Amino acid sequence: QVQLVESGGGLVQAGGSLRLSCAASGRTFTSYTLGWFRRAPGKEREFVGVIGWSGDSTYYLDSVRGRFIISRDNAKNTVYLQMNSLKPEDTAVYYCAARCVRPTLSSCSKESDFGSWGQGTQVTVSS
Repeated sequence: QVQLVESGGGLVQAGGSLRLSCAASGRTFTSYTLGWFRRAPGKEREFVGVIGWSGDSTYYLDSVRGRFIISRDNAKNTVYLQMNSLKPEDTAVYYCAARCVRPTLSSCSKESDFGSWGQGTQVTVSS
């Protein structure tokens, strides 16, 4: 069992940056694959990116690749989502997820691939 808590969301102007954090409690994230998802107003929850917890390999949604960076600090049991050059269409509730056990990162892109979820943090990008 892993408990996940997201933080760092808020209101930002288009072109600005935010860094989201996802802290784990209950146990460590060592060897776990971690993902970020988001749900925009009126849309389904969608995959944003994923990082292998035991390594630095990452995989991203095409629309955020080059703007968003996923990183992790295993000593703090924390994964980050650095969001740069934010656009109004990035407005959403952002969720972190843990424990995808599929063999490749690109396979960890569906909600059903992950066993643990945080409550989400709101990101609003204004024009």
